[in-house]
Amino acid sequence: MDIRERYEALKAIVTERKAEFAALMDFVENETSYLTAPASTRFHLCREGGLLEHSVNVCETMLRLRDALAPDISAESCVVTALLHDLGKAGMPGRPMYLPNQPTAKQKQWGYGPNVPYRTTDKLTYMSVPVRSLYLIAPRFPLTEDEAQAIVYHDGQYVDDNKSVATRECPLLLLLSYADNWSCFVTEKK
Repeated sequence: MDIRERYEALKAIVTERKAEFAALMDFVENETSYLTAPASTRFHLCREGGLLEHSVNVCETMLRLRDALAPDISAESCVVTALLHDLGKAGMPGRPMYLPNQPTAKQKQWGYGPNVPYRTTDKLTYMSVPVRSLYLIAPRFPLTEDEAQAIVYHDGQYVDDNKSVATRECPLLLLLSYADNWSCFVTEKK
């Protein structure tokens, strides 16, 4: 199955808030760079469509972890948080966060590409990726408290700002954080 088929199959899991989710995803897919953005500027899945691939990887991993460790957690919540945890990387409507880098004159002269394939734009008000994700989602979709916590703190203790949630993580956040790490450091390294 290709990435788009995997993505559509995951979206189909959302049934309780189907209409709201469909409207959110219409916005995400048609007004942001979610489908084409890289997952990072120079690390995991640093290529066009990398963000979508990463989001699908995280979602599939999270659902497997849920089945093994916490089947009482809603599969729908797993899909919503996993697919949208890094939505902030898409930037804002009409203003992507990541832009292709151009080679320097010397790199062009010698036929090389840029050292770092993408750069972060300076045309957006600064927000961390999780906070921008929440900013884009919240006005369009009814998140639960656990879903909001999972999205905002999914980077776990890799981010100094997340120290305040240490030992207060809800199970959904832990699943998302584990799935994100597994996807970045194992699945996407292959």
